[in-house]
Amino acid sequence: MTAINGEGKDQVIFVTKEEHEIPSTVELVEEDANEDNEEKGLILPSGEINWDCPCLGGMASGVCGEQFKTAFTCFHLSQEELKGSDCLEQFGSMQECFRQHPELFPQEDDLQTANPGADSEQKDSPSISDFSTSEESGPLPSQLPIAT
Repeated sequence: MTAINGEGKDQVIFVTKEEHEIPSTVELVEEDANEDNEEKGLILPSGEINWDCPCLGGMASGVCGEQFKTAFTCFHLSQEELKGSDCLEQFGSMQECFRQHPELFPQEDDLQTANPGADSEQKDSPSISDFSTSEESGPLPSQLPIAT
């Protein structure tokens, strides 16, 4: 007898050996060759993130793919005035994963050592590590009072 456990976000279905031996009657829907997720852009018409978009450069797969997806999803769904300011923890987790795999994600310092002068005219831009949630560093821009 089939048993279904639908607690939480996942649904687990248990089947007996006899049920498992019955051939499947599920008909697979062939993918529409004209419907290519890679050509639809980053956000699908449904509002979902297109993880197959080449614009992500493969970041959604690989060793830090789950951390990237979590951080990017948080940013995409963020309702904060300073979009993504509520996602510092997720981006920090992603950055930590990058640090754990320097062979795949070299730091800017490593790139400049390997190719000196390549970015000499480019100004440094802030990164997620420039922001902190500790009170020592002061309030985030969204926490500053607005002058009237």
